[in-house]
Amino acid sequence: MNQQQQNELHRIVIVGGGAGGLELVTQLGDSIGKSSKAHITLIDMKLTHVWKPLLHEIAAGTMNINEEETNYYSHAAKHHYEFVLGCLEDILPAKKQIILSPTRLGKYGSSNEKLTLNYDTLILAVGSVSNDFGTAGVLEHCHYLDSLQQAEIFQQDMLRLYLDAQGSHEPRQLNIGIIGAGATGVELAAELVQAKQNFYKYGLNKILPQNVQINLIEGADRILPALPEKLADHAQKQLERMSIDIHTSKRVEKVDAEKIYFTDGSRIHAELKVWAAGIKVPAVIADLNGFAKDRLGRLEVYATLQTKADPDIFAFGDCAHCQPRADEAVLGPRAQVASQQAAFLTEAIKARLRGQQLPMFNFSDKGSLVSLSKNKAVGELLGQVNVQGFIAKSMYVSLYRMHQAAIHGYTHAGLLTVKDFMSKKITPKIKLH
Repeated sequence: MNQQQQNELHRIVIVGGGAGGLELVTQLGDSIGKSSKAHITLIDMKLTHVWKPLLHEIAAGTMNINEEETNYYSHAAKHHYEFVLGCLEDILPAKKQIILSPTRLGKYGSSNEKLTLNYDTLILAVGSVSNDFGTAGVLEHCHYLDSLQQAEIFQQDMLRLYLDAQGSHEPRQLNIGIIGAGATGVELAAELVQAKQNFYKYGLNKILPQNVQINLIEGADRILPALPEKLADHAQKQLERMSIDIHTSKRVEKVDAEKIYFTDGSRIHAELKVWAAGIKVPAVIADLNGFAKDRLGRLEVYATLQTKADPDIFAFGDCAHCQPRADEAVLGPRAQVASQQAAFLTEAIKARLRGQQLPMFNFSDKGSLVSLSKNKAVGELLGQVNVQGFIAKSMYVSLYRMHQAAIHGYTHAGLLTVKDFMSKKITPKIKLH
């Protein structure tokens, strides 16, 4: 297809290649992109996609991330869309344009020249980032788990502590503080139990497993406050069996290099600290003018997922305030919400191109699953069926396999499953470099 033919097609621009964005662009590319009914562009500031629920395993070093990344350029070539590397800087609705700033790669960077892209339909799927609420010392002394890079930095810092300890004559103590006992904090705490055992197994034995103290801290009166209470109770019992110290009803006042301080005057020691308490929209969304937003800065959308400010601009996933019906709660930042919205938008955009009335999104809650390391998980399905142990873990893993099938196809996803199974048989159980 030449440039003139591309310009004559309906231009669909999707900003954000996370789980929802990549699933959406894949489905649109394999249908209307392949049949040349639209020109589809995906924009992301990174070169590769990683499923965000895997970040706690990457941070703990229990997953080889090099085998889990999906390169956007390669994926675009196979699925009939164009990928543009860049960072969204501004939206000009009157001109139907977006402004991108360049992403810098390598030592010498790149041009400072901004790129302008035209669109007919713009879809925002930029996700969310951690919200530290301006708590003193958090930015300087805590790790976040919003991106692959942040997860890798935590893993490297933890590995450095173990390597430094190998040079000492006496066994060392390691204290880890995880602030926020939502799904991310709980899953990371459980994964770190597996990590400390693996470090010892592979010879980094100057920090004994029993000398690694993992503290899970939550301001609410229980862990997993956004999920059903029964599920939280099951998870807490499992974590306590792993010797994880759980601190509930503890609000953080400040953090420094060595300690976490609470508003009640108490404190705990922690060389490694992770902030996983609360989310907010990325700065680019927070800084947009002319858009209706909620108190968290999320873009308000109708049940069609069109923004209330402009019918040509859609938003979904964590960056959108979506309340499909007045008698329902606003949808929370969950992977299944973004995935269902991606599937919905695939059909809605096709209807839009045909000039038909857009359908209304309806969320179907399939339940919740929380991973508790290697062979364990807890969950509640369809609001009433409780699952635990290996069965729950198998279901949790299947969520990732379903995501792989959505972005690669079932045959490719099946081959990846076989590859992962074989790889686990021959590679170390933890990243040691």
